[in-house]
Amino acid sequence: MFEDDLQKSLADLDARHLRRRLRVSSLPTGPLVRFGARTLHNFASNDYLGLAAHPQVVAAALEATREFGAGSGASRLVTGTQTPHHDLEEKLASFKNTAAALAFANGYAASTGALQALATKDDVVLLDKLSHACLVDGARLSGATLRPFHHNDTDHLEHHLRWAREKHPQARVFIVTESVFSMDGDLAPLREIVELKDKYSAVLMLDEAHATGVLGRGGRGLADQLGLSHRVEVQIGTLGKALGSSGGYVAGSRALIDVLLNHARSFIFSTAAPASTAAAASAALDICAGPEGDKRRSALRELAALFEPAPPAAIHPVILGEEQTALAASEQLAQLGFHVPAIRPPTVPKGTSRLRVSLSAAHDAETVRTLAAALRALANPPAAAGNPDTVCPVCGAALISEKCKVVCRSATCGYRIVFNCSEF
Repeated sequence: MFEDDLQKSLADLDARHLRRRLRVSSLPTGPLVRFGARTLHNFASNDYLGLAAHPQVVAAALEATREFGAGSGASRLVTGTQTPHHDLEEKLASFKNTAAALAFANGYAASTGALQALATKDDVVLLDKLSHACLVDGARLSGATLRPFHHNDTDHLEHHLRWAREKHPQARVFIVTESVFSMDGDLAPLREIVELKDKYSAVLMLDEAHATGVLGRGGRGLADQLGLSHRVEVQIGTLGKALGSSGGYVAGSRALIDVLLNHARSFIFSTAAPASTAAAASAALDICAGPEGDKRRSALRELAALFEPAPPAAIHPVILGEEQTALAASEQLAQLGFHVPAIRPPTVPKGTSRLRVSLSAAHDAETVRTLAAALRALANPPAAAGNPDTVCPVCGAALISEKCKVVCRSATCGYRIVFNCSEF
């Protein structure tokens, strides 16, 4: 009976084009992936600065493994904190210009644990509607009254703040948002949010997962870029994206970190990440905050400028609508040599399935330029034929629009994109 229920659940996912499967890649994290015999340019990874395979980062992980072993053994509150974890947290606090920081096993644990530990059933959490699932789950676990506000809509946020102060005058009010949104790639109106936070005496929890390493001085994030870091009470980030390692962190006051040590269940009741990941993240922080990090961010901005419109960070979405349309477009790009995943519900709202392009400083400009041209053709096939600026991204010849497809005029090229005509 139980197995039958499982099979029905899977069949339902298949019918709605929502079933996910793991694929095995035989290459290290970097600009390429290999699925079976197919090697593709990787535009799915969040390794924004290309540090996951950086020799200094890898060497730090190997040295820590030799010195401290492959695993940490237990929770850090039980076995003690190994030197690489302590050093990483000191470095994170300095990087974020805060009194202290706490490293978690992953970014999900950091965000979920922070909200669960800080908010209570007597509090109110106001959450951007498009915030990552880890923030939503943390708010639910806290037991606080949860009210989402429309994405990046500060008028709607202020409406909720007025409501919270009128209906829950004794409650602490938490505003929760991302600085760079993971699926849309846009930026939060952070300056306006901070002003509202101060006006209504709220607490701001800012997830900088996709801004860390990419924006701000030395990659310190959007709050730093806008000169607002000192006005953000709870700063969350990840070690597993631009920093190329694994883990998450919360930075803030010493009291904040001590409360998390004692109340964040995802920290207390979880075996710590191995010392190797902490050492790798420390090495990546050194690179990120230094001249090489600046060069890699500059390269990333140049690559982003090849898209229309240019994303403000490193994420470029192409919203296509239905799940099967996004899946078909992803496969078309794979046939051209690009791994660009189809993002579907529940990761994004129904009707907004998309391709999500993640850029890395490890990509080369010609590859990105080719992908950008292919995406333009995918997103707007009827216009491809009559637009003189639409050229083949492979050989530079003109593209010709035929029924259900766009093909290159050159007889020797072979470039083509085939469409589902029912969608147009």
